[in-house]
Amino acid sequence: MLPNLGFTEIIILVGILVLFFGAKRIPEIGSSIGRGIKEFKRGLKEEPKEPEETTSGTVPPSSGGSGPKRLNQ
Repeated sequence: MLPNLGFTEIIILVGILVLFFGAKRIPEIGSSIGRGIKEFKRGLKEEPKEPEETTSGTVPPSSGGSGPKRLNQ
């Protein structure tokens, strides 16, 4: 995939990143990428929930409330 990167190439890449994004922004970008990876892994571990069918063959409404809300309420 990637060629072997030496110390000089890594320093050049870090320098370009600092010039492009700024020193304050780089830790924010790293933490947001880390959170995204954690959410992705958590999503892979959770199994999708299958909706239960009733005897009439319809899917019951979700238990998250009283259904969709109207915009004029």
